[in-house]
Amino acid sequence: MTEAFDAVDVIARKRDGGRLSDAQIAWVIDAYTRGVVADEQMAALAMAIYLRGMEKEEIARWTQAMIDSGERMDFSGLGKPTADKHSTGGVGDKITLPLAPLVAVFGVAVPQLSGRGLGHTGGTLDKLESIPGWRAALSNEEIFDLLGQDGPGAVICAAGSGLAPADRKLYALRDITGTVSCIPLIASSIMSKKIAEGTGSLVLDVKVGSGAFMKELDKARELARVMVELGNGAGVKTTALLTDMSTPLGYTVGNALEVRESVEVLAGGGPADVVELTVALAREMCDAAGLPDADVEAALKDGRAMDKWRQMIAAQGGDVDAPLPVAKHQEVVYAPASGVLTQLDALAVGVSAWRLGAGRARKEDAVQAGAGIELHAKQGQYVQAGQPLLTLHTDTPERLERALAALEGGWRVEETAPTCGAGAAAAAGAAGVEAGVVGRAAATAGGRAAETTGGHASVILEKITA
Repeated sequence: MTEAFDAVDVIARKRDGGRLSDAQIAWVIDAYTRGVVADEQMAALAMAIYLRGMEKEEIARWTQAMIDSGERMDFSGLGKPTADKHSTGGVGDKITLPLAPLVAVFGVAVPQLSGRGLGHTGGTLDKLESIPGWRAALSNEEIFDLLGQDGPGAVICAAGSGLAPADRKLYALRDITGTVSCIPLIASSIMSKKIAEGTGSLVLDVKVGSGAFMKELDKARELARVMVELGNGAGVKTTALLTDMSTPLGYTVGNALEVRESVEVLAGGGPADVVELTVALAREMCDAAGLPDADVEAALKDGRAMDKWRQMIAAQGGDVDAPLPVAKHQEVVYAPASGVLTQLDALAVGVSAWRLGAGRARKEDAVQAGAGIELHAKQGQYVQAGQPLLTLHTDTPERLERALAALEGGWRVEETAPTCGAGAAAAAGAAGVEAGVVGRAAATAGGRAAETTGGHASVILEKITA
């Protein structure tokens, strides 16, 4: 077979700042999928894209080429609207668990194809696999049945190998070649899978802050806009919310720990920040599906969302009444003084939970279902000296030393609350009482600190529609 282009010529064109033609992009993605373009050649092209960037038309064509490398699902035969959500990943980000059944209450099919955790960010599938019997691997036929009139209407499962196989190869390559943080490649990676998934509408939760992939608001905004344009350009109604990930979501970080907290939300309770984001995303998804007046808060409070959750979990083999796994060992970090918890850094907590066994360093690593961190206070809350701040959970106590080391400098209690506005940022960097008081006692689930203001700071920063 004679190839239409030469990989070296394509690499050189982008290296020199040129625009790749539609034909070049289509060829290089197809040739890489077939093995004609070698990994080292695609690595060079990825680096050229990282350094030189891509025009909007190039990103759109690159995304389409990755979609074309595999199958595309079609839910048009369901007889109901479809809506999905994608999060760029964070710490304590359990939102998919209560969100999918909540949206399904209103007759919207939710095909939530999710992933596993890697590094400090947790994976939705890892969380759900802490439920005895639950399975992530479903055939396309099973997905359609679960989304249909006789199913729960929502499914959370692993993406099949047929969706955007080119992206799977390129994602692994970017991870080892220093080209992960490239907006054209991030956007095309996410959107190729979501468009191929076949959903009619999509809401993006783009995290920003220390625990997110995007640390800066401007970069997060740019990524969101590119993805929204890609989705709408492909016929998928797409919007995005920029949300704060400077501190963990909720009071738990881990797998079974986050499932437990998600069930609290579905029971009409749960942490204010988790409820706020769940409700906001549910409203966006329902609105995109043509149901702008859906009362999602009522569905959380009256038990309809919980009923859907139980149906959804049971339909995938899960025992909704079985006890969740509990880690064998706990270690508690106590407040060394009374004051305000002025810092609780998402990245520090996420890395610590990862080191406890809640996450993985390589995709083939196993995770501990019960491992993670339970927070007893949130950033901005007042705590008493000697009060538990965090409880670390793990099956392997030899992990505790490194997990505690990850928390050093990641939290701070100040005896005087910082002033509002610009003074708060200055106070966060001022001298305070740092982490260092650690005990070896089991923490109780209760005893959470009271917030100093009687409310919580909104996690939603802004909305991107075009």
